[in-house]
Amino acid sequence: MSFNDEWAQAKNAAIENQSANTRLNQLPADGGGGGGTGPDLATTPAKKKQAANTIENHIQPDVKTAADAADESTKSAVTAFKGWETAAGLNKAHEHWDSQVKRLNARLESEKGALRGASTLFQSNDIVTGYGFAPAQSKVSGL
Repeated sequence: MSFNDEWAQAKNAAIENQSANTRLNQLPADGGGGGGTGPDLATTPAKKKQAANTIENHIQPDVKTAADAADESTKSAVTAFKGWETAAGLNKAHEHWDSQVKRLNARLESEKGALRGASTLFQSNDIVTGYGFAPAQSKVSGL
């Protein structure tokens, strides 16, 4: 089979597959598409606080412990291989390891802050939305 024949066959298969999967004029049989069929947005401040505390009290200290253990073992290996190219390679690998640990810690700090700030954000949005309805409520109550 020539390349052109294979290419035409692949194009036809892709077109057939696309036309069978792209249907915008109806909902799928499982009722997908959202549209109010599921529960409303709910937030649980207690679970967010618990997750942030887990990051702070367990994950971050464990990352520090693992990083410190790697520091000690790498330093002793570099000392053992002093004068060899292996020591230089270990130093380079250790620098890369340190940068990854720093990025991980920064990401954990970010996630922890986001979890702690999410409840405030939701509450603030609710208050702002409520203030947005205040003129409408005063017009209704003034009738």
